[in-house]
Amino acid sequence: MSDYLNSLSLPGDLKDMSYDELELLTYEIRDFLVDKVSRTGGHLSSNLGAVELSIAIHRVFDTPKDKVIWDVGHQTYVHKILTGRADNFDTLRQMGGMSGFPKKSESPFDTFDTGHSSSSISVALGMAAARDISGDDYEVISVIGDGAMTGGLAFEALNNVGNLNSKVIVILNDNGMSISHNTGGFPKYLGKLRSSGRYISAKERVKRGISRVPLIGKGVVSGMQHVKDSLKYAMIDGVIFEELGFKYFGPIDGHDIREVCEVLELAKRTPGPVFIHAITRKGRGYSKAEERPNVFHGIGPFDMKSGETVKKAAGPSYSKVFAGKLTEMGEKDSRIVAVSAAMMEGTGLDVFHKRFPDRAFDVGIAEGHAVTFAAGLAEAGMKPFVAIYSTFLQRAYDQIIEDVCLQGLPVVLCIDRAGIVGADGETHHGVFDISYLKHMPNMTVMAPKDGKELEAMMELAASLDGPCAIRYPRGEAARMEADAPLELGKAQRIAEGSDVDIWALGAMTEKALEASRILKRAHIDAGVVNMAFVRPLDVELLKSSARKTPLLVTLEDNVITGGAGQEIDAALINEDVKIINIGWPDKFIEHGTCDQLYEKYGMDGASIAERIIEELERET
Repeated sequence: MSDYLNSLSLPGDLKDMSYDELELLTYEIRDFLVDKVSRTGGHLSSNLGAVELSIAIHRVFDTPKDKVIWDVGHQTYVHKILTGRADNFDTLRQMGGMSGFPKKSESPFDTFDTGHSSSSISVALGMAAARDISGDDYEVISVIGDGAMTGGLAFEALNNVGNLNSKVIVILNDNGMSISHNTGGFPKYLGKLRSSGRYISAKERVKRGISRVPLIGKGVVSGMQHVKDSLKYAMIDGVIFEELGFKYFGPIDGHDIREVCEVLELAKRTPGPVFIHAITRKGRGYSKAEERPNVFHGIGPFDMKSGETVKKAAGPSYSKVFAGKLTEMGEKDSRIVAVSAAMMEGTGLDVFHKRFPDRAFDVGIAEGHAVTFAAGLAEAGMKPFVAIYSTFLQRAYDQIIEDVCLQGLPVVLCIDRAGIVGADGETHHGVFDISYLKHMPNMTVMAPKDGKELEAMMELAASLDGPCAIRYPRGEAARMEADAPLELGKAQRIAEGSDVDIWALGAMTEKALEASRILKRAHIDAGVVNMAFVRPLDVELLKSSARKTPLLVTLEDNVITGGAGQEIDAALINEDVKIINIGWPDKFIEHGTCDQLYEKYGMDGASIAERIIEELERET
């Protein structure tokens, strides 16, 4: 660790450093970040772009008394370094180590837990209103990216500013990207602002020029509000933020630490809501990340020199299988269209987009809109496939019910990253989707055990007349032996067994087979069934299974509460069979590798087998 980083213990130390020293600190922090993230993996490019902003915030404001809410949390590594956690970076995103997101339990400087986008302005307004009611005295600052500004929640909060008129400072970290390049009207508007000139700098030049006029200069400056407003509107084509109730400052150079500090000081002195528009570059200071900021948004361990990841998957991921199959289907059926919520590359839809640019839609970070947009497409005769991560699809719950299921529209929800996702932790695990989808009328819910079955399910989904959800995990697609043709609502028996039947859903089928092999060595005859469908459930095969085995085990990569196992419990309520439901407990699961989490919570093959053995011994 470098000299300046070694000298920092708390953010207050930044107030005593010169701007030259702060500039040197930015280089040291960037070197530190590249070194540490190359070993642990993490969100690199967004943090490299937020170095100066983070330093300026902690220099100007009195944290943690002043409350800083970081939207999403992808950009908080620098914040963590500056608040005394540099020594913990070897444990970043590791089980039992430091989170990659803000965590109140980790530090008093982490004001609010954030992992999903677009929430910080709402939180900041709430805190500011509470401060005003209580008569307290502190600043509230929201730091939000331009990608997050495409989310509906951010617009709802902006709309509320004028009503409250509470003192809140919103800092827009504008790098022109979310994970990939932003699309839509609002990003275009921000692009206009970026190219419109440096309002703050120009304003100050005019102010300095007028002040030099003998006798009258200073008097004019003291009353030049109308001049400032005229200049602002002359230079910036329609400042929407001003109309919403903010004082707008910007665009400013987010990498000029002196300028950022000066504007933040101005914001502190300005009454009422303030909006600061800072232009930054994602990946700043590391050429590999600057060239491929989307790749380095979230990356595993990598070689610093080449920028290439250390470990590569042996086979295609579920996302790649999905993308390839959808493109193949799109060749045959012109009604097939694809919808993404700012995750074209993450979900694989960039492949479909390259082949069919007029039939692929990126709606920005707006999951609710994505679903209702797809409903409109379906109503007009298209076959929309909506690819969204499980944890983000939670935001579209109402739209799925009201705009898709209620009307029985053939929208296919392709739920990527279903189940445990690993190092991103609580905010990103996709362990609730079965619970919030399976009770919806008209909805078909299915999960493939491997890549081939995912392809078969996509073909089936395209043939259905109503809503459908296909959930599949992150990572390399499993490859199993060929199955019988997929039929709607039909489970598939993989192995016969007389002592116990394991009903596994989706990717957990591999764990079930592993457990059955261990049980066989213990002389226990374990059958395995690939559920394939949660809704409709294969009740016929299920009851047959219950009548021939004394023990039935359900296995799913979802919380037990409201999950597939409880659906089976209800179906077998009148059957004389012992049922064990294995899934994630009713809690938020921490970060760690998937293997570590499966083992800790008893969901690896060995733990499943051990639990079955204990249960059978208890019954004898």
